[in-house]
Amino acid sequence: MKRIEAIIKPFKLDSVREALDSLGIQGMTVSEVKGYGRQKGHVEMYRGSEYAISFKPKIRIVTVVTDELATKVVATITEKARTGTIGDGKIFVSTIEEVTRIRTGDTGEFAL
Repeated sequence: MKRIEAIIKPFKLDSVREALDSLGIQGMTVSEVKGYGRQKGHVEMYRGSEYAISFKPKIRIVTVVTDELATKVVATITEKARTGTIGDGKIFVSTIEEVTRIRTGDTGEFAL
C-alpha cells in the first residue's frame, strides 16, 4: 500500500477530488496548510503599508491506496492540479506497512 500526500493550490481541490472519486478512491483527508517553496512568498500593500506574505495558503490531500493504483492516482493528481505556474505543489509517495480499521478490526487492503 502507498500513502499519497499532495500539496496543491486551493482552487484545484474540487477537480482533484472529482477525478479521484472517478478512480474509486473511497477516502481522503484534506487539510488547509500554509507553506512556501521556490516562490518564497511575496510583498503586498494594505492601506498604504507594505507587508510580507511569507507563507502561501495550500491544500494537503492525504490518501492511502493499493500499490497497483498508486501510479494512476499520482498521474491523476498531477494532471488535475497543474496550472503550469510556480507553486503548483508537490506529491509525496511513501510505503505503508499496515492499516487497521478501528471499527471492524479489518487490516491490510480490506481496511482501505
